[in-house]
Amino acid sequence: MLDKTLAIILAGGVGSRLHPLTADRAKPAVPFGGKYRIIDFCLANCLHSDIRRVLVLTQYKSHSLQKHLRDAWSIFNPELGEYITPVPPQMRIDGSWYTGTANAIYQNLYMLERSDADWVLILSGDHIYRMDYAEMVRAHVQRQADVSVACMEVDAGEAGAFGVMQVDAGDEIVGFEEKPTSPRTLPGKPQRALVSMGIYVFGKQHLLDVLRRDQEDANSSHDFGHDILPALIARGRACAYRFGRDGGRVSPDRYWRDVGTLDAYYAANMSLLDPVPPLDLYQPDWHIRTYQEQTPPARTVPGESGTEGVFVNSIVSGGAVIAGGGVNHSILFSNVRVGDEAIVEDAILFNGVAVGDGAHLKHCIVEKNVRIPPGERIGVFPEQDRQRFHVSAQGVVVVPKRFVFA
Repeated sequence: MLDKTLAIILAGGVGSRLHPLTADRAKPAVPFGGKYRIIDFCLANCLHSDIRRVLVLTQYKSHSLQKHLRDAWSIFNPELGEYITPVPPQMRIDGSWYTGTANAIYQNLYMLERSDADWVLILSGDHIYRMDYAEMVRAHVQRQADVSVACMEVDAGEAGAFGVMQVDAGDEIVGFEEKPTSPRTLPGKPQRALVSMGIYVFGKQHLLDVLRRDQEDANSSHDFGHDILPALIARGRACAYRFGRDGGRVSPDRYWRDVGTLDAYYAANMSLLDPVPPLDLYQPDWHIRTYQEQTPPARTVPGESGTEGVFVNSIVSGGAVIAGGGVNHSILFSNVRVGDEAIVEDAILFNGVAVGDGAHLKHCIVEKNVRIPPGERIGVFPEQDRQRFHVSAQGVVVVPKRFVFA
C-alpha cells in the first residue's frame, strides 16, 4: 500500500509573518533547533513512515530550500522508484504562479496522472511534529473515505487560527470552518476545539476529479481549507484522523507546532531548553535527519582576560567556540564564536555568527554570519533596538542577514 502512496509537500509559502528570517528563504527552509530546517520534520516523518515518493512544491525564494534538499535528502534510490523531487512552478496549465494550496497541486496534475500511485498524502512543509503517516493512510483505506483529515484538540481560544472541524460519533466530518471568529467547541468539552493539521489523504483519482472541479469554479480561491474541504463535506465522505491515534508510539508528547510567527518560532526553540522539553529531539526510534556540516566539536576556552568560557542550559552545535564568554539558555548553531567576556542569554544565533568581546545579547535572534562588534548591546535597550532592527510583538529582536553595524 505505501509503495502506492505519493506524498506532496506544499513548501512555497512566503512566510511573511516570519520576516526577516524569510527575507532570503522560504519558510520551510528556516533553521530550527540548533541544526535542523523546519522541513526536516515533515521529511523525516515520510522516511520513517516508509513513504519514499515525495514531491516538494517550491515557489518563494526556493534556492536555500532546494540546496538543503540536495545536500540533506538525496538519500532515496531512483532505480527503485524512490525520490524526493523539488517541483517549482512550471506554468503548464497557464501563465500564473501557484495561487493557492489546491492550485499548486492542480498545476502539477500531469505528475499525478503519470504516477502509479493509488493514494496521495498532502502535507505542509512548515510545521514541527512527529507523525506516522503510514497509520493515517491505512486508516483512510480501511474506512474507504473520500478524504481523511488529520486533526487534534486545542484550547478554544487558539482554534480561530486554524480550520475548525465538527465530527459525529464515528469521526466523520459534518462541519468545517476555516479560521472562524467564534470557533465551535467539542460536545462535552466547552474549552476545547478540534482543528485541522493541514494533512490530507485522498485516493488519486478522486483528488484529480476534485481539483478539476474546483478549478472550474470562478468563485473559488483554490485553497484546501477555504474551498476543497467544505465542498467535500457537503457531497462526500470526509473522515477525521486524530493525531496520536497510534497510542503515542511515535509522538508520545503529542507535539505539533505552527511556527508561523516570530514569537511562535522563538518560543518553540526556547522550549527545547526546558528541563523536560515538549519535543524530545533525542527520541532514538524517530530521529530527525538533516544536513550536517563536517565541523570540529564545540568547545569552551579561556579568553585573553583569563575568564573561562562557559555555557549553561544551552544547545551548542559543532564548530562553536565560546572563548571566555558566557552563554545561558540559548541556542547556538554551527560555527558560532562568542568572544571574551561577552554575554549571550535567551538568544538564538544562526550559523557563523561572531559575537565580539564584551558584547551583550539578550532575547534576540541573530541571522547567519552576522558580526557583532565588541561591546555591542542587543536586546538590552528596547528603544534603541526598535530604531535599528525588527522587534516582534513580544519583544524578540531580530538582527537580519548582512546587517552592518555603525
